[in-house]
Amino acid sequence: MALRKILTEEDEQLKKRSRKVEKFDDRLHQLIDDMRETLENAGGVGLAAPQVGILRRVVVLLDVNQEPEEVVELVNPEVIETRGEERVIEGCLSVPGRWGYVTRPTWAKIRAQDRDGNWFEREGEGMVAQCFCHETEHLDGHLFTEKVEEYVDIEALRAENEAEAEGGAE
Repeated sequence: MALRKILTEEDEQLKKRSRKVEKFDDRLHQLIDDMRETLENAGGVGLAAPQVGILRRVVVLLDVNQEPEEVVELVNPEVIETRGEERVIEGCLSVPGRWGYVTRPTWAKIRAQDRDGNWFEREGEGMVAQCFCHETEHLDGHLFTEKVEEYVDIEALRAENEAEAEGGAE
């Protein structure tokens, strides 16, 4: 396994549509393994292949609703159903230091293939649904910044939340 360089928003590669994976071979397995390691090292919750310079429809993400958290590998994923709507704060490994409010579904179902080409469906709520949508948008050449309704100073928000937590503990 190897760490891959994560491209940032000024890279034109991130604006291109990824191609469908046709070959389920050792090269694909190596890419997925590298993406898993890169995601873990970066401390993110999702990573799409275009973010590491590979225009293929491959995503790895953390299912934070599982205990322990589970890494999910998605090849040729598509969101096939969504429900609900919520305004959430989102960031991106390719847009370091910038956060903003976006509206995402509260629940989503995705259809994808595993690393060996077997089709499956998976459902997710909250952050997992958000991640399904965010990462599949990367595969179509879109960044979350296109959906941001309002940017957020994340450090000020953290300080505010800490102050509220301390005030509530008295």
